[in-house]
Amino acid sequence: MRKNRIGYIVLGAIVALLLFNSYFILDETQQAIVTQFGKPVGEPRTSPGINLKTPFLHKVQYFDKRYLEWDGDKNQVPTKDKKFIFVDTYARWEITNPLQFFIRLRDERSAQSRLDDILDGETRNAIASHDLLDIVRSSNRDPEITEDFMEEIEVLEDISVGRDKIEKIILEKANQRTTDLGVRILDFRFKRMNYVDEVRDRVYDRMISERNRIADQFKSEGQGRARVIEGNKERDLAQIQSEAFKEAEEIKGRADAEATEIYARAYNKNRQSVELYKFVRSMESFEKSMDENTSLVLSTDSEFFRYLRRLN
Repeated sequence: MRKNRIGYIVLGAIVALLLFNSYFILDETQQAIVTQFGKPVGEPRTSPGINLKTPFLHKVQYFDKRYLEWDGDKNQVPTKDKKFIFVDTYARWEITNPLQFFIRLRDERSAQSRLDDILDGETRNAIASHDLLDIVRSSNRDPEITEDFMEEIEVLEDISVGRDKIEKIILEKANQRTTDLGVRILDFRFKRMNYVDEVRDRVYDRMISERNRIADQFKSEGQGRARVIEGNKERDLAQIQSEAFKEAEEIKGRADAEATEIYARAYNKNRQSVELYKFVRSMESFEKSMDENTSLVLSTDSEFFRYLRRLN
C-alpha cells in the first residue's frame, strides 16, 4: 500500500512536470521561436497568450517586440573637403522576423555588434562623400541683413544636400544591408558633431576675430550716425532759438505799440484830470516848502499864478 502511494506521488510529479514543460506564455512585449536541439521548429510565435511545445525536447528563445536602442561610438571621420570631425550617432530598430533573426544573429548582443558595423560604416561613407556644410546644416537660409550693413555681411554658402537628407541616405542604405537579418532600422540621427581639438581651436579663433570685426564695424557705423544726429540736433536747436527770439521781439514790439496807443487815448480823454493833478501836486509842493512867515512873490508868468487866475 505504501509502495503504491509513493508510485502515485512520483507519477503525479512526472505528469505535473510534463504539463509544466508543455506550454509557455508570451506577453505583449515578447515574441519567440521554438528550437529542438538548437534548430528552429515551426513558425515564430508572436501573439500574446499560451503556446504549446514538446516537453524537454523543445526550448523557447524569447525576443523583444518593442523598439530597441542603438547608440554608436564617437568616431573621428574626414569630410569630403578634408576636415576631420567627431561624429556621435544613435538609432532605433526592431526585430521584424524572429526566425531569420535567430538564424543569422542568435541574440540581441550579436545584433548590436552587427549594427555597429553597418551603421558606422554607412556613416563614414556618407560623411566622406559630403562637405562639412552639408553635414552641419539642414537647409539654406538667408542672414538678417540691414540696409546699412548689407555690403559687409558675409553671405552663407548654399548647401546641396543637408544633414536631414544625409541621415535618410544612411538609413536607407543600412536597411538594404539588414533585409536578411530579420531586423529593420526605424530611425537614424546624428546626436553630436564637433571638430577635432586642433581644428576646433582654429575655428573658434576665426569666429572670434570675425565677430570682433563685425562688432567694430557696427560700432564705427553707430558712432558716425551718432555724430550726424548730434549735428542735426545742434542745427535744429539754433534754428528754434532764433525763431523763438524773433517771435519774442515781435510780440514785445506789438505790446509796446499797443501800450503807447492806450496811453495816448487815455491822455487825450482825461486832459482836464491831468491838469488838476498837476495843480494839486503844485499846491502840495508849495505847502511843504512854505510856512506862516513865508512871503510869496509870484510872477505873472508862473504856472501857479496861472492856476489861481483860472480858478477866479
